Amino acid sequence: MRLAIVRQRYTPYGGAERFVERALAALAARGVELTLVTRRWPDGGDPRIVPLVVAPPYVGRTLRDAGFARAACAALARLPETLVQSHERLACCDLYRAGDGVHASWVDERLRHASAADRLVLAASPYHRYVMAAERRMFASRRLQAVICISRMVQGEIHERFGLPLDRLPIIYNAIDPARFHPGLAASREATRMRHGIPAEACVFLLVGSEYARKGVRRALEALVRVPAPAHLVVVGRDRHPQRYAALARRLGVAARVTFAGAQDDPRPFYGAADAFVLPTLYDALSNAVLEALACGLPVVTSERCGAGELVGEHGAGFVVGARDIDAIAASMHALLDPGVRARMATQASAAMADLTPPAMAARLVALYERLLPTVAGRAATQPIPG
Repeated sequence: MRLAIVRQRYTPYGGAERFVERALAALAARGVELTLVTRRWPDGGDPRIVPLVVAPPYVGRTLRDAGFARAACAALARLPETLVQSHERLACCDLYRAGDGVHASWVDERLRHASAADRLVLAASPYHRYVMAAERRMFASRRLQAVICISRMVQGEIHERFGLPLDRLPIIYNAIDPARFHPGLAASREATRMRHGIPAEACVFLLVGSEYARKGVRRALEALVRVPAPAHLVVVGRDRHPQRYAALARRLGVAARVTFAGAQDDPRPFYGAADAFVLPTLYDALSNAVLEALACGLPVVTSERCGAGELVGEHGAGFVVGARDIDAIAASMHALLDPGVRARMATQASAAMADLTPPAMAARLVALYERLLPTVAGRAATQPIPG
């Protein structure tokens, strides 16, 4: 079995990269030959992967994505009888993993309460127009056999917007390694709190996510105002303008109860130091951070526009609220101040992740590959399709 995976920017910490990493052992055990099509292959990359580097020059993100799409399709045309799984929006793939959800849905969400100026900027953006056009071409492609949907939310959006039948939209949730994320991380609780000056008696709400505007950092700060001290919020992740959020915390009068920890190579100590997790995101196809929190036994407050909210709601592992509903976010956080509520939901959080292990995810992937492989056997190489 030959499998090519397309990922433009392959970095050690990305969600798609972890997705590939967790499936590698199972794929290798089944004799799968894996090629990775990417712009850059890191030194010391996994020897089980054969890199195929395509790196056309570009200026700006629109030309970056369009140029890579054309070059990747040209390279893939030289790999006949290979199942092509793309993590990018390409019309020359057999299988697409919708790890970022539906771009058109994200744009709609941004527009929902946008100012006239923001609407104009979005409408004029060549990048957003390109991505949505590439999305439409891919979902209309006759070559596309199936789409890996990482939540029911994403499955429903693709089905409703693009008309793909549900049997071509299998749901495969991301996996979390229970050896890395587990309730035992609470052993670092005291040390992490002391290092960051967080009171031992505080109920700590953790938010892990970059791009603060989308992840809901502002809304979490506004909700914290309504949750009595010593409740504390810890924000882990990067943003281009973190100082704006620190200033907002000061204006709201909660600066002493907020820790901005910035980007972390290893966020696990913060999961261990937390009592609950909050992510009032405007749009997240799934959110690995929510899954990691659940695996660590943390109750979760998240939004209806987060695919992982499906697991939170089904298992009673927290609260699912409107992304912009500050009252509901604050009320949910307030409810989690009760140790009894937290303990009950913590048990449910661990149960929600019981079946989302790397071996289980790999088995579902391989079953899908084996179902699709006959459709590419003997197929003439597809001509490159402009991105």
